[in-house]
Amino acid sequence: MGSFDLPRVLLSLPGIILGLVCHEYAHARMATSLGDSTPAAEGRLSLNPIRHIDPLGFLLIVVAGFGWAKPVRFSREGLAHPRRDEILIALAGPFTNLILGVVLAFVLKLSVMAGLGSSGGLGEIVVNILLYGLFINFGLFVFNLIPIPPLDGSHVLFQSLRIGEATEARLYRIGSGALLALILVQQYAHIDILHIGTAVNYLAVTSLRLLGLIG
Repeated sequence: MGSFDLPRVLLSLPGIILGLVCHEYAHARMATSLGDSTPAAEGRLSLNPIRHIDPLGFLLIVVAGFGWAKPVRFSREGLAHPRRDEILIALAGPFTNLILGVVLAFVLKLSVMAGLGSSGGLGEIVVNILLYGLFINFGLFVFNLIPIPPLDGSHVLFQSLRIGEATEARLYRIGSGALLALILVQQYAHIDILHIGTAVNYLAVTSLRLLGLIG
């Protein structure tokens, strides 16, 4: 990991906030639409960043490249089809990030067509914010689909395999530590275990190429 890069951080902040807030809001909205009142009762049906940002998790994302937001809680008792609905709730967050990445790619295309990228000054800043936002949201999509607790992909895997609640609870207890260990090995030993960067680059480059922004 390189030294702290303040310009990069400032350009990344809008994309980070947008991605985290919309991700958690999507979880809350899906759970509510499936019959659970927990997210609404806890104030998570909101696009207010304060409702979703975890200060420590946010700080780590900014300075270390990985972190977390406040997880949206839901009650299985409020769901008509608990296993299916938990999968839908889990997928709502990362697929919202995928949609945001695509939307930002289109906005970037329009911005370049308007000449913002070549105008320097504020226009160039806007283009760079959009580009960072695109990569960040594709990153949140890929990262959260990894089937390791507590990431969204683990909910999909466990419910699909119909793992018992006791086993699931044990896996979640060790999952966070295992995930952190994998991330630290990738960061400091430069070993690409999870291949997140490869997948993110593929999505971003493909989007930019399809829109004619790169050759």
